[in-house]
Amino acid sequence: MLFMIRQNRPLLPLPAEPVRRIEAGPWAIELLPGAAYATRYVAAQSAIGFAFDSQRGVHAIGSDRVQPFDALPNGLAFVPAGCDVLSESARGGEYLRVLRTDGSALPGDRAFNNRIDPHAIALALRMRSALLRASVTDDWEAWALALAERVTSHQALSAPPQDAMTAGRMRMLDEFIDAGLDGPLGIQAMAGLLGLSEGYFIRAFKHATGKSPHSYLIDRRLAKARALMCDSTMPLVAIANACGFNSQAHMSTTFRQRLGLSPAQLRGLIS
Repeated sequence: MLFMIRQNRPLLPLPAEPVRRIEAGPWAIELLPGAAYATRYVAAQSAIGFAFDSQRGVHAIGSDRVQPFDALPNGLAFVPAGCDVLSESARGGEYLRVLRTDGSALPGDRAFNNRIDPHAIALALRMRSALLRASVTDDWEAWALALAERVTSHQALSAPPQDAMTAGRMRMLDEFIDAGLDGPLGIQAMAGLLGLSEGYFIRAFKHATGKSPHSYLIDRRLAKARALMCDSTMPLVAIANACGFNSQAHMSTTFRQRLGLSPAQLRGLIS
């Protein structure tokens, strides 16, 4: 299992967006960029996490045994106080971290991750958009409290069948998408890669991640575009082409719809 409540971040000098942080009342909310990391700590306080991207690496949670991990995107996670955490990833992934700063414990005494909860997904996407816009006027305390309530909710989706979107299939799909992001990719090709019918693939993927394969493909395009924007010399039109958008205008529209700001605005915040 993987519990990506991270306290230390990137070891490798790869271009990445800055860590974004908001403090509101008794809450601290952080958006950690997709970058390589290695961390080991004993959690001084409980924390909530949300993984926007699929991730893989090695970890040891409450154990001396270090083993490989694969994590699906859109996973809600929780680490209670006192939990011993080691986690390393050569690429990492964008991650939301929420904790209280007043010493009060969050509900729950058992660590978990990869919980697919539609309410948590909606909250995390809203919080990411506000953090990217550097907005301080949003209702952060209400959002943080609502996300904390999802930790004890029993409405999360059950784990997907092991013959559906396994970690190995997700890894294969990620590699296939990353290799072909500069061109058209469709459901038929993704399903065929995994040896699944299109209908079964769509249902299995949605059950495993809480989003459709098409939505996930768009997210992968956005993630690559954001990484390329850390290079201030690369024109936006070239970034759009490299990430498989039909045009720079198409990329801009997608950025506004998904992230709440334009590529130019985001690049201005990075530089």
